[in-house]
Amino acid sequence: MRPVTPKTSDVPRGTSIEYAVRAAHYGGVDLSERQKEQLTDYSEWLLDEAIPAGGLGPREGERIWQRHIGDSLTFAAGWPEAPAEILDVGTGVGLPGIPLAIAFPDTIVTLLDRGGRRIRLLHRAVRMLNLGNVVIAQGDAFSVADEWAGLVFRASIPPPEAVGLANRLLEPGSVGVLGLSTREDEPERARDLVSLATALGLDAEVRQVPTEVLDGTSWLLIMRS
Repeated sequence: MRPVTPKTSDVPRGTSIEYAVRAAHYGGVDLSERQKEQLTDYSEWLLDEAIPAGGLGPREGERIWQRHIGDSLTFAAGWPEAPAEILDVGTGVGLPGIPLAIAFPDTIVTLLDRGGRRIRLLHRAVRMLNLGNVVIAQGDAFSVADEWAGLVFRASIPPPEAVGLANRLLEPGSVGVLGLSTREDEPERARDLVSLATALGLDAEVRQVPTEVLDGTSWLLIMRS
């Protein structure tokens, strides 16, 4: 018998904000009530528009908070203080950039993606959320020439290429965060990535997000220029 894919309308709504609260706290951010409301609105948008449009898989509605919004907020752990700007490379439907823009309201977050349909979706989301600190850009990350105070990558390009981009795009004294895995064990490639980053002159560390944050382990590569 083929498994039945749940409809997004069947997914319980507004019941998992604690994943976001714990993840943001892990990243050094205490969410205000307004920020919680924005994240809840974003979760509804992901269910109502992003999934039907193909921006996330049809089964992802069951784990919007844990796997997507909460996971995105753990990236905040890369910065002891909010950076002036962040470039989200290959943002898709705004992950991790939109949750980070909500968590860091004084940070300019640029959402970069190649896909025209995703760009149109992002414009709708940003208008709906009234995020004045978000810039949406269509293009290829390998064509970006500027230096940035912050970079994030979440399953957008192969990790070795992300490390190379971080080396090229990070301005001195800035930070890039790469999502590695949500598996229990440390990714086998993690140490090779640290070695590659070190060879390029970056200070890199593998960070394990504690299981209790998202009810499961995840791994980040934090790179400092």
